[in-house]
Amino acid sequence: MKVSRVQEMRNLDKCAIEDYGIVGDILMENAGQAAYFVILDQIGIKGKDFIILCGSGNNGGDGLVAARKIHSQGGTARVFLMSDEGKFKGSARKNFEIVSKLPIEVRKVEDRETLRSYIMNCDVIVDAILGTGITREVKGKYRDIINLINKSKKLTVSIDIPSGINGDTGKIMGVAVRADYTITYGLPKIGNVIYPGFEYCGKLYVTHISFPPELYNKPELKIEIGIPSPLPKNGHKGDIGKVLFIAGAKGYHESPYYLVSSFLKAGGDYSRFAAPRSVIPFIANEDKKIAFVHLTETKSGSIAMQNKDQLLEIAEQMDLVVIGSGVSLNKETQELVRILAEEIERPLLFYNDSITVISKNIEVIRSRAEPTVLIANLGEMSSIVSKDTAEIEETIIDILQEMAKTLDSIIVLKAAHSLISYPDKTVRINMSGNPDMITEGSGDVLVGCIAAMFGLGLSIEEAVVTGVFIHGLSADITAENKETDEITAQNIIDYLPIALKRYRERGNEILNHFYHSIYYV
Repeated sequence: MKVSRVQEMRNLDKCAIEDYGIVGDILMENAGQAAYFVILDQIGIKGKDFIILCGSGNNGGDGLVAARKIHSQGGTARVFLMSDEGKFKGSARKNFEIVSKLPIEVRKVEDRETLRSYIMNCDVIVDAILGTGITREVKGKYRDIINLINKSKKLTVSIDIPSGINGDTGKIMGVAVRADYTITYGLPKIGNVIYPGFEYCGKLYVTHISFPPELYNKPELKIEIGIPSPLPKNGHKGDIGKVLFIAGAKGYHESPYYLVSSFLKAGGDYSRFAAPRSVIPFIANEDKKIAFVHLTETKSGSIAMQNKDQLLEIAEQMDLVVIGSGVSLNKETQELVRILAEEIERPLLFYNDSITVISKNIEVIRSRAEPTVLIANLGEMSSIVSKDTAEIEETIIDILQEMAKTLDSIIVLKAAHSLISYPDKTVRINMSGNPDMITEGSGDVLVGCIAAMFGLGLSIEEAVVTGVFIHGLSADITAENKETDEITAQNIIDYLPIALKRYRERGNEILNHFYHSIYYV
């Protein structure tokens, strides 16, 4: 499924109207009717009391259609306008005029107290206040009303996106409605599917409002939901992708341990782990699938330059090389990483400390012939693009697209719903995972999962999407089984076999519902 920016959706609306003759009145009718169908199916209407809060734009117009449908089904619909009725234009104006002729109570919201008693005595709130176009912090009466909605704990249905969520970033613009259900139109917007916006949507529905598939599947729409590949059956030694891990330094024991453990628990096989001699005893185990390479250390305990030839020789025998934690402790090790990045003619995956090195030697990445994968959190992304994190958050999709194209690399931005960007500017949003998984060591587990998927026989592109998904799925299973909100890297590792089993056995069911996250109406 494609995902759109706010402006892209406006362009689709315009195209539907101008090129296909699907006039705005039809689009608005379909939008309001979709909300009505969700309410009817999930909540019920007859005999229930509904408060419909309408802004002055098309979002409010969609709410007016829903109010009319609720009334026709035997529900009590009370419409509260957030601004003067004279601001309604076009299709929204027509629907206001229709509602005004029906025995539906329509009032203007003057302040919070005007609305309080109605909300406290209603059954359901329909939020049609702000829509996807919000770019400024919510203040004044709007802020008060949204706080009132949230404090009421009433069942809440949001139209297109919960009011207060930025449609392009998922950010909370000061305050936002916490919906139980959200019905989004045409396509999901970015703010519907990435955190924190995703968490505020509740159960998320999408309706194409009669857009033809050739419109909402246009190749120009580069953002989409990431769909993991089917898991291959375990192969035999020599038939599957072999991985070389280069990581570790004195004091960096947990990170390599998480990396090795997650790789094995996610089904990884027959690979090598190169680390300083002093580190290996902390991560070695009896599993013979991992051959440990003891490396000479610098005085500070990081990987020494004299290991270069040995590492290049081993890399030639492998299918993927992963360079990670502990490798940027001193200038000697940083220089070694730069040389390895330049001379290794195999797919390379960089994460953690190696991202710091690469950000200082970005031309090396541009000149590589083999695929390169960069896995970074927001802070590490800041070092790559030389922008502060606040600026990145405002235009994250744009930045990822530009950097992936410029570096000819796959870039993964680690998050509760991670973003994966490709050189052709495609961005895939991973739907598994949750905010509590952002914990120390979780990135190492993610890398182990991706390497394991590659080791099982997936292409590097498929391995990234599938590894990110399995990592998030394991974190979600962890959340299901933990009594507290605390999730550790070890928890995620422990549940990886269960995540793999669940995906193998119920993959179609999970993917048909986009990981129980987005439903069609």
